[in-house]
Amino acid sequence: MKNLYINTRFFFALIGVGILYVFAFFFPFLMWAAHIALLLCFLAAMVDYLFVFNQKDGISAQRILPEKLSNGDENPVKVDIKNNYGFKINVRVIDEIPFQFQKRDFLIEKQIELGRNNFFQYILEPKERGEYNFGSLNIYVSSPLGFVSKRFNFQKDANLPAYPSFIHLRKYELMALQSEFLLGGIKKIRKLGHTMEFEQIKDYVPGDDIRTINWKATSKTNRLMVNQFQDEKSQRIFMLIDTGRTMKMPFKGLSLLDYSINATMALSHIILKKGDRAGMMTFSKKTENKIAAENKSGQLRKISEALYNIKTDFFESDFNRLYQDVKYSLNQRSLILLFTNFETLDGLNRQLKYLRGIAKNHLLVVVFFKNAELQTLIHKNPESMQEIYDEIIAEKFEFEKKLIIQELRKYGIYTVYTLPENLNIDVINKYLEIKARGIL
Repeated sequence: MKNLYINTRFFFALIGVGILYVFAFFFPFLMWAAHIALLLCFLAAMVDYLFVFNQKDGISAQRILPEKLSNGDENPVKVDIKNNYGFKINVRVIDEIPFQFQKRDFLIEKQIELGRNNFFQYILEPKERGEYNFGSLNIYVSSPLGFVSKRFNFQKDANLPAYPSFIHLRKYELMALQSEFLLGGIKKIRKLGHTMEFEQIKDYVPGDDIRTINWKATSKTNRLMVNQFQDEKSQRIFMLIDTGRTMKMPFKGLSLLDYSINATMALSHIILKKGDRAGMMTFSKKTENKIAAENKSGQLRKISEALYNIKTDFFESDFNRLYQDVKYSLNQRSLILLFTNFETLDGLNRQLKYLRGIAKNHLLVVVFFKNAELQTLIHKNPESMQEIYDEIIAEKFEFEKKLIIQELRKYGIYTVYTLPENLNIDVINKYLEIKARGIL
């Protein structure tokens, strides 16, 4: 009897019988009608019980989970239910999804015809890495009478890890392989130069750099020919992720640290597809999760595992320790993308000497974030003194961010200053731009 549930329809029927008894108190001739209605109500409940509980395997169902969840993305969870009863059924699905989602009102209602399957899905969007535990898939079945329901349990416990965002890797790869890279519209990356890795001689087409015209081949063929060069491969690209307290700030439920982790995953995929070597390291009080820059098979999996296992207490970051480790562990010139966040010019000046030290031997790109809340204040039309004051303060902070960019440029340090949700595209675009200009 533990799987028996009485539906609200039965209680509504009893309420109707009760009202009939109230009227019978004033009109005695209705008493027999009330007795008959009460008897029919219980008889209908008994018949409904026999219909629903007479068949042991009235339905079959399964929850189809992905191999792993993609952090910060929409992940589909599929459910397949088959009706084995001899009549149409109504089902209510309550899946015990992981507690991290804090979803207390999960309910999906479906109607399934005789002998048919019903296949549907719902979406989960994790906001943190780690293990997610699914409980039972509970399905409550009722007949067309709808007085009682029988509960079925399927797939009681399933553990699923949430890895750094990987769902959109293919999309970023296709964008990177195109001659133009989409970014808030169409943005073309103009090649300002090329590496000296010769590929072939080809016919001139409008848009080719006239400096690459091969005059000897042109005189022989009597048409314009140009030398085509390909991007230099096997360059070292290293990503440094700050796991300190400045990266704890959340935007849309995801911390700056997790945005940086997702961007590192996406960028590593593009780097390896371009034939370069991808490596990474995290730092706070000390450097951890070091992955040497390689382009061997399985490198992306190594980086993914390292990113998944990042744990931090968000201590104050030690840039001095970072400088020492970079100096002694990276012996060859590399492109270094440093994911961190500076809110004030004073905050930058405290760490600037270490950044300049790294930039002496490497091409350094500092990636830091626009405050999305400040952006809404700046672009809002103020209507009160308080809103005017808020806008002025927001503009002051935004101006200080621009001073940070100018200060870094003085010492040949490149920057990516972006909103968290645009981080993946912006860092990939910066990498492609550096490759196209041949400045590494």
